[in-house]
Amino acid sequence: MTGGARRADTGSVDLSPSSLIACLLVGGIGTGLFVYGKKQSRIPHLLAGIALTVFPMFVTSALLVYLTAAVVIGALWYGVRAGIC
Repeated sequence: MTGGARRADTGSVDLSPSSLIACLLVGGIGTGLFVYGKKQSRIPHLLAGIALTVFPMFVTSALLVYLTAAVVIGALWYGVRAGIC
């Protein structure tokens, strides 16, 4: 046994400030969409909110978090605008 300090094993979690801010921002937007969808009984907004709240837990890169959020929000916007949902 060595007398040195042990490093905490974080697995694949990225604890960089940019990644944490991205997850917090996207998760906050997702929570807002979820609450709006639940109160207004809007299923597309509810599902987009769930997606935006959950997926940052599985994505390790801040850029991928932002890109995935842009795709989800763009799909929601297009679906509502086109009258699909």
